[in-house]
Formats: sequence, C-alpha cells, structure tokens
Amino acid sequence: MTVLFYIFVTLATVAGMEFVAWAAHKYVMHGFLWDWHEDHHQHDHEDDGFFEKNDLFFLVFAVPSAASYMIGLNSESWFWLTFVGVGISIYGIIYFLIHDVYIHRRFSWFKQLDSKYSRAILRAHGHHHAVTGKEGARSFGLLVVDKQYYGKRSEWDPAPAELKEETTESSR
Repeated sequence: MTVLFYIFVTLATVAGMEFVAWAAHKYVMHGFLWDWHEDHHQHDHEDDGFFEKNDLFFLVFAVPSAASYMIGLNSESWFWLTFVGVGISIYGIIYFLIHDVYIHRRFSWFKQLDSKYSRAILRAHGHHHAVTGKEGARSFGLLVVDKQYYGKRSEWDPAPAELKEETTESSR
C-alpha cells in the first residue's frame, strides 16, 4: 500500500503542477515578474544568445522540488514529500521537453512529432505568443489545451512540406 501511495503522490503532483504552472504563468510571469518573462515574448530575442531571463523560472520551480527532496529524505514522518519533489521534477522534465525542445526548438529533437495533440499544443502556444505584451495573452497552460486548438492547420503549425523535409533530414 505504501508504494501505491507514493506513486499516487508523484502522479498527483505531476498533474497538479499543470495548474501551478498555469497560475504562475498567468499571475506571476505576466504579473509582477514580467521583467523576467518579457524577452520570451520578443520575436527577435534569439540574437541575445541561448539563454533568456525567462530561464530564471527554472530556478524558481527547482526550489520547492529541492526542498521537498531535502525535507522528505531527512525526516521519516515527512518522507512522502520526497515524492512531491519527484513529481515536480518529472513535470519540469516534461515542460522542458515540450516547451523548450518541441515548441521553441532550442534543440533539434522531436522534429517529426505530428499528431492532433502536438499540433494543438503548438497552436495554443503560438496563440499565446501572438501577444507580445504583458496584457491580453491567452492560453497560459502547457499540457491541457482548449478544444478550440484542435482542428485545421493554423499559421503556427509547421507546413506539411517542412515536416516532410525535417523528417527526411533526421533520418539521414
């Protein structure tokens, strides 16, 4: 039963992190820490180097994860917190792979990923980035995508020719 409890805590934390990330994105990143997030919405920020000020949020989310590990591993009665840390870490890996690797192409992995869900994620994020200012943006989540983003191809989808070209290049 204990193992099942730890699995539940881990999975519940991963799921809960989507809400935490949504709220942090809407109220913190587009709120009082907009200064850190602003360069992420600028279309020409790639000229400034590989990292953005927005990458500082990685550290913000790493703190509760690390604290959960430290407390959980050092206190038998709080051991379950270790699995909260594991859940936050898993969500962080998922976020990195989807947001930084797949959506923003900071690394050239997942080029051939093309499904209704992956296209919906791209559309929702593209819709969010269509607004370059602090106010007026929509679609703050990552994994939970509104049904309006499932459907026909949009300006944020790679063109079918691009997908074919990327798939051909990656198979070489």
